[in-house]
Amino acid sequence: MPLASAGSRLMFDAFWRAAAYCFRPRVMLLSVLPLVVMLVALGGWSYFYWSGAVATMQHWVETIGWLRTVFSWFGSTGTEGFAAGIAPFVVLILITPIAAVVALLVIALLMTPALVNMVTEQRFARLEKKQGMGLVTSVLWALSTSAVAMVAFVVTMPLWLIPPLVLIVPPVIWGWLTYRVMSVDALAEHASKAERDTLLQRYRWPLLLMGIISGYIGIAPSVVWASGMVFTIGFVVLVPIAVWIYAITFAFSSLWFIHFCLAALQQLRIENGDLGAQPPVAEPLVADKTDAGLLADGTEPK
Repeated sequence: MPLASAGSRLMFDAFWRAAAYCFRPRVMLLSVLPLVVMLVALGGWSYFYWSGAVATMQHWVETIGWLRTVFSWFGSTGTEGFAAGIAPFVVLILITPIAAVVALLVIALLMTPALVNMVTEQRFARLEKKQGMGLVTSVLWALSTSAVAMVAFVVTMPLWLIPPLVLIVPPVIWGWLTYRVMSVDALAEHASKAERDTLLQRYRWPLLLMGIISGYIGIAPSVVWASGMVFTIGFVVLVPIAVWIYAITFAFSSLWFIHFCLAALQQLRIENGDLGAQPPVAEPLVADKTDAGLLADGTEPK
């Protein structure tokens, strides 16, 4: 089978498997985990620091010159009264994104390993784990790849001013980053370095396309997040929703790469004659002639 055809088949098969896995209770529970972390972080911080933060913000609103000028436009309300009313909301707007970032870090650290284990248990239980990349190496790989992507974002920013390119250049860079990080994460536990390098080279175009599609899918939570910033009345509701959508889209993208990469690794080992990579085969109803009621020489027992 040509590599392009094999890559397309693997990509579509992994896509539908990833979509189906997103409805599993364990995946749904993992997608709720960032929300729990976010709420706990907000609750704990508010318990210890809320009053002091609101008092500090109110002081800034009342004493900073240009803010006092702006607030004076509100007429008879008065700067002092307005500051007391707006300070809690400003603190909430500032602290919620920080808690959300902490929640998203939990996604990256906890969700991917859990999803790899789940897919392994369901489909690839017999696939040998060669531990080709440790945790420290994986983190360094992600950081270095992210640094390259950040440089690419900065260098290509002038192109973003051209309307068609702004819809192409950033997603391509993001897609490259996604496929480089998620592919390595998916293979880190099972593949050796040589196997990983072979797969990333062989399937670089399908993996890049998967990364770009994942990038476009990831726009959804960003839109909700931006809406929370614009429609401030719904900020407290929209930002947690954005975090949950990001978690479920991250889970889908991660599952897509996991299914693809582990299936590709299994196929590579089969090609190399590794019988341990063979998928389990149903046992025949009759194993041999003896089980069928015949002796080894083909005669019926007396």
